[in-house]
Amino acid sequence: MSRILKLVSHQLRKDFTVCGGIARLPLRTICCTPRQHAEEGDASSNLGKRWKDTADTVIIGGGCVGVSLAYHLAKAGMKDVVLLEKSELTAGSTWHAAGLTTYYHPGINLKKVHFDSIKLYETLEAETGQAVGFHQPGSVRIASTAARVDEMKYQMTRTHWHVTPQYLIGPEKVQELFPLLNIDKVLAGLYTPGDGHIDPYSLTMALAAGARMYGAQIYNPAPVTGLTQVSDGKWDVQTPHGTIRANRIVNTAGFWAREVGQMIGYEHPTIPVHHQYVVTATVPEVKALKKELAVIRDLEGSYYMRQERDGLLFGPYEQMEKMVLQDSWVRDGVPPGFGKELFESDLDRIMEHIEMAMEMVPVLKKADIINVVSGPITYTPDLLPMVGPHHGVRNYWTAIGFGYGVIHAGGIGKFLSDWIRNGEPPYDLIECDPNRYGKWTDVPFMCAKARESYGFNNVVGYPKEERFAGRPTSRTSGVYQLLKDKCSMGFHAGWEQPHWFYKPGDETGYKPSFKRTNWFGPVGRECRLVMEKVGVIDLTPFGKFVVKGKDSLKLLDRLFANSMPKVGQTNISHMLTPSGRVFAEVTITQLTPGEFLLITGSGSELHDLRWIEAEAAEGKYDVDIRNVTDEIGVLGIAGPNSRKVLQKLTDEDMSDAGFKFLHCKNIQLAGLPVRAIRISYTGELGWELYIDQKNMAAVYQAMMEAGKDEGIDNFGTYAMASLRLEKGFRGWGAEMNCDTNPLEAGLDYFIKLNKPADFIGKAALQEIKANGLKRKLSYLSVKTDDIDPEGNETIWHNGKVVGNTTSGAYSYSSQQSLAFGYLPLELCSVGQQVEVELLGKKYPATVIQEPLVQTEPTRTRLAKKAKAKA
Repeated sequence: MSRILKLVSHQLRKDFTVCGGIARLPLRTICCTPRQHAEEGDASSNLGKRWKDTADTVIIGGGCVGVSLAYHLAKAGMKDVVLLEKSELTAGSTWHAAGLTTYYHPGINLKKVHFDSIKLYETLEAETGQAVGFHQPGSVRIASTAARVDEMKYQMTRTHWHVTPQYLIGPEKVQELFPLLNIDKVLAGLYTPGDGHIDPYSLTMALAAGARMYGAQIYNPAPVTGLTQVSDGKWDVQTPHGTIRANRIVNTAGFWAREVGQMIGYEHPTIPVHHQYVVTATVPEVKALKKELAVIRDLEGSYYMRQERDGLLFGPYEQMEKMVLQDSWVRDGVPPGFGKELFESDLDRIMEHIEMAMEMVPVLKKADIINVVSGPITYTPDLLPMVGPHHGVRNYWTAIGFGYGVIHAGGIGKFLSDWIRNGEPPYDLIECDPNRYGKWTDVPFMCAKARESYGFNNVVGYPKEERFAGRPTSRTSGVYQLLKDKCSMGFHAGWEQPHWFYKPGDETGYKPSFKRTNWFGPVGRECRLVMEKVGVIDLTPFGKFVVKGKDSLKLLDRLFANSMPKVGQTNISHMLTPSGRVFAEVTITQLTPGEFLLITGSGSELHDLRWIEAEAAEGKYDVDIRNVTDEIGVLGIAGPNSRKVLQKLTDEDMSDAGFKFLHCKNIQLAGLPVRAIRISYTGELGWELYIDQKNMAAVYQAMMEAGKDEGIDNFGTYAMASLRLEKGFRGWGAEMNCDTNPLEAGLDYFIKLNKPADFIGKAALQEIKANGLKRKLSYLSVKTDDIDPEGNETIWHNGKVVGNTTSGAYSYSSQQSLAFGYLPLELCSVGQQVEVELLGKKYPATVIQEPLVQTEPTRTRLAKKAKAKA
């Protein structure tokens, strides 16, 4: 150990010069790679070419992501693509990246991004004539604990229905792929062939060559000094060389993204993190190998390691209390001129990881360290990038916040190019939507979450994962203080929302597991509460918009596939993409003539609002659209005794005849104004109560007092999920999203193809219907033991992958596991036997008739019919 420290200390004194607190590493040091870089002259073009005054798309930032987008747009045939780089291509995080490439990602559709990136990188050299230094020795994620093995089994169940090959392997195979490993603690590995690493500099230069080859213009040095939007939604992009008028702008500026956003009034929640990696000199045991080592990720040691020439490259992720944020850049901006500089390294921070790496790979103990790289990489609060059009301003797109820009670059360039050209995303990637953040994402929250996310890079990823840093935000409902100590809270778009409630004798707190855990019994108790008595749930995180004005009905008829409700009535409506896929599900109530209340899910708030506002602007509709999400609290009350409770607090007739299903009324509840809608996402008799936040606690307490004799109590979102699945309710983001159309999702009832309005997606849906479906959403009963489906598991039939689940839960009413899943038409018949894979085991499943439990309105209607016949 002392020898390593001595060598490192000597090398730092030798190679670093410190200026203004920033250590500058000579380029020769960072570039000690086995690859042949392109000539440095290719990295910065002169502006000795015609300056374009107009462009269709201006991309701001010349890292690998920005250049990839320019390449994809130009290759797809888009004319007038311009990329502006403030200094030289790759300046920022790209040039010093370790360049890892992997098919693996726990996110379902981010796997597609990784897949598209690697497939591009495999062919880019042949296409452009530029070497990219792409190595594909495969990679192995190492499991040395039982929980980690379960995580790998969990990830395998979510991978079999994707195109990427991935294998769970034993210690012997792990050692075959990385012979230098001490496998004493290795229990298993997750092996992905085709993984590896690429030279980020050469990759960027090859993408730039391709972009130019297909007609894109790349200007550098060309810093953007100002952004001004003109009345028609276009942008004037100011630079020292002149102004370009662009139809749209895309911010791909890396750790300068905040400064670009600030030009138009946005504080993007991105922050640079210090990431360090170490490069060794030649290691004899490495040099003697016949083939390149696979990349390994020691998840318990929290580091990655790969071969670098005849040595090793090792990069750790420090714990949150040790890692360093460059938060001064958030306060004061990036220092002028910073581009290909580095930070001063700090080996004390990573010594714990070095020790674990030496235990796992013993040859490290004798290795000489020749380089320590400490550079800025950009993080968002949840470590996922912000990709797509931004809410609140027209024709402004972002592709920022990439903690792993090299592996994302190729796929994200293709994803955004397809979206820009076709007017809709090629597949669902809402987890990367830039609009998932709002004003509640302040700097303290951003810093706390970035620390947590960096330290969580290699923690076990459980289902129903919760992370607690930076919470609560400013987004707390009017009943938060009353509930916070009684329940396990979940985090939804900045809001705290109860997942399940404690009772004496319960094991409290967040106890993650791949199997049933401490919430399982209490959730069953809450389900029985709603089915047999009456429960109250905080639904404040719903997104809430008011749309009114002369053209409000016309706009909504264009946006939604359902007919608009009459005054005082409510319905469920869907916004579709032009190709007929489900962009959003919204509950719509017409409050007064031409005034509509729109309710959407918490995670869809600004995602949906941006789509609505964009159509209103594009079509020049005379409407007023207001986001009232933070102003209005929501309480749901459900169960057979819910009517009795409410009737005690109001003079309004709450009977079935007086207050019909899917109707809305303004009422006084305990003397306070409440907008009540008779609807319930549990499927039981219930109402949603929309209340001014300041009155929410008083209304809640009045209901709890009035409901004592009726057995009233609280319930949370876990119980609601179980109850909605029993009733066959589809969930947006699960059964329906931008990967599905409403006909295959079984939403036919809500789609009015015969309505006069030409709603978005209507023509496409008519064509889909005429051509016939290839798959349908099916309702499955799964014979499990102590584990339940979550969604995205693989469905098997006769040894072949035939589909995937979309959501799942335990039905406490029928004592069985349920799941929704997409199956080919020939396997959708009731009684069909399939298998659902859970944690590495295939469980028998049967397609059953839905719903398992009828909704309260259906039960009431059938009872009335039976009574009439009698």
